[in-house]
Parts: sequence; C-alpha cells; structure tokens
Amino acid sequence: MTFEQIKELITLVAENGLDGVEIERSGFKVKIEGRRPAPAAVAAAPVRDPDAAPPATASGDAVAAAVAAPESAPATAVSETAEIVKSPIVGTFYAAPNPESPPYVRVGDRVDVGQVLCIVEAMKLMNEIESDVAGVVVEILPKNGQPVEFGEPLFAIQAG
Repeated sequence: MTFEQIKELITLVAENGLDGVEIERSGFKVKIEGRRPAPAAVAAAPVRDPDAAPPATASGDAVAAAVAAPESAPATAVSETAEIVKSPIVGTFYAAPNPESPPYVRVGDRVDVGQVLCIVEAMKLMNEIESDVAGVVVEILPKNGQPVEFGEPLFAIQAG
C-alpha cells in the first residue's frame, strides 16, 4: 500500500464521518480511526429542560429575572474584551510543571508575551504554552488534568 493510498483512506474517513477503516493486504495491515467527540464534554454540559421550569408570573418571577440579568452582564463584558489564549494541540492541561510546584500563573497575575502559562501534555511530551499577549490573567478555563482539544480556549487575558 502506497503513502498516497493511505492519505486517500484518511481523507475518506474524515470527509464521510466514518468511525474508521481497517485494510489488510499481503501481510500489511492499516487501521485508521475517525475522530470521535469526547464523551466527557457532552456529559459536562448542563441541560435545562424548559418544560420542567414553572411558568413565570407577571409579578415576582419577571422582576427577579430582570434584576438578575444586569448582574451577569459585567462578566460577559470582561470575557468579550479579553484576549483568549487557545490550545495549539490536543492533550492534557497542567497548570504547573509538576504536582508539588505552584501553578505558572493565577487569576490576577500580570503576564508578558512569551511567558509560560501552562503545559499541555501530548503523547508523553510536555509542551509549554506561552502567552501571545501581555496583560492580566482574568480567567483560567480548563481544570488541572483536564483534556483539551485543538483551539480550545485556555486563558482569558485582559491586554494592557
């Protein structure tokens, strides 16, 4: 089997959403598995059942909802203006170089461009993730030891 044929199989699996394909020819065996969504991410997402919620009355519930809405607005504004540092690879997020050490950064810490923020372990390799913006860490999104995907937000940093 040629390299081009293997590339075609990879494309076939990726473009058609297949779970995978396994081929054996003349003692040569190749198995290509498709990318599956992480079940933990689906299970962790909270689901609100609109049918289970009691109907709102015009007096008490509507006023409570109107009062609660402005309180959540500032948190959204911070994350909208903050720069997001995303994971460049798939792996496991670690906030510190080892379990006995303090984390590289904490919320409220000032960081510089090129400063190490965390480690993402991929295939037993420890990859230091550096800040691409100078500012203050306003949020650390994954928990220590949590799997992260390519492009997943890791840190929110308020530039400045």
